[in-house]
Amino acid sequence: MVTRISLETGTTAPTGSTNAYLIEAGEGLVIDPAAQSPRLDTVIQERDISHLALTHHHPDHVGAVSHYATEYDLTVWARYGRTTEFANATGIEPDRQFVVGEPLPVGGDLQVVDTPGHAPEHVSFAVEQSGSTILITGDLALASGSVVVGAPEGDMRAYLSSLRRIRAMKPMRLYPGHGPVIDEPQKVCDRLIAHRLAREAKIKIAVAAGHRTVDALVDDVYEKDISGVEYLAKATVRAHLEKLAVEGHVVWDGQHARVHGD
Repeated sequence: MVTRISLETGTTAPTGSTNAYLIEAGEGLVIDPAAQSPRLDTVIQERDISHLALTHHHPDHVGAVSHYATEYDLTVWARYGRTTEFANATGIEPDRQFVVGEPLPVGGDLQVVDTPGHAPEHVSFAVEQSGSTILITGDLALASGSVVVGAPEGDMRAYLSSLRRIRAMKPMRLYPGHGPVIDEPQKVCDRLIAHRLAREAKIKIAVAAGHRTVDALVDDVYEKDISGVEYLAKATVRAHLEKLAVEGHVVWDGQHARVHGD
């Protein structure tokens, strides 16, 4: 059984809130306790939750980790090799480490799936339910709109690979970090992949047309009003340029972009 609890966090996500999830399998697990909440307190107590884990370390997902770990004596898990980053983000040291691609050893049938891109340490948690797979996916996908994949932390190549990996699993449902449950996972993955590739195509055309800087590219490829979130648009364009440079489509030195031979 998976329970979703929306927590007010002031996140830049359109909802202004972050979803925490409780999985009643084995010894019980809470994922992404982003803020303190009377309902979350009650559910953790009533359902005897014993473990805590994160999809990733961004501030709008970790705000109450220390509180719940201490108040309810939860065993805190971090991704293997990312314990320092976990401690820096949450203010507490993890008790144990999990390995991607392997079951999370808390009882029940929980699998850790590698889904980097939005953040380098980003993972999703797969749960078998009534013969089908559901996934708690953090900031991999949204039912509508898109998540930020911005350089230097965001990796657009990794993000697209993560979407394709999740799509290939053919899950029944996705439980995202923000907004409502996703009941058509493959359709949403296809939409998000198409959205990124469409913006990438615009950036390639703009670079070929002589737009060299991030500022110039943002002005050219974003048609909607991005007042207040221009910094996110710039980070996204940088992530696209890094992907295009790795793939040999453009030359990018961190400041200026050009096509080969230009």
